Amino acid sequence: MITREELQGSWTQLKGKIRERWGQITDDDLQHVQGNAEQLMGLLERKTGQSRRDIEQFVETSLEKGDTMLNQAAETARDYASRASQQMRDSYEDVQQRMEEGYEQAEEMVRSRPFEAAAAAFGAGVIAGILVSLMLRGSRS
Repeated sequence: MITREELQGSWTQLKGKIRERWGQITDDDLQHVQGNAEQLMGLLERKTGQSRRDIEQFVETSLEKGDTMLNQAAETARDYASRASQQMRDSYEDVQQRMEEGYEQAEEMVRSRPFEAAAAAFGAGVIAGILVSLMLRGSRS
């Protein structure tokens, strides 16, 4: 026998399957039982003329299929999250490696050509200063 918790956990899905199997069951009928297993069984017996055993078997099978689908969806989501996480780690390691290489290249340039490096840094500072001052003037207008 199905429990009230099982029934309530999958009520929306189960209502659709009941309506699909037994078209004579209305939304109003299902609204009255509101997840109560005993009332549902009684309603389906009265409206369909089928045995309680057949009805219980249908409901249990429907709930099991719903659990299976839910488990498959959860497994797919876990797989996707795991792959996305691994891709993020790989990307982070790649960016970290490139930054280290760039830093080493910059260090080497400063060691081998200190005057050129100082001139480049000075030029970049001047350009940055000009851009900031132009932006500040533009925001005052």
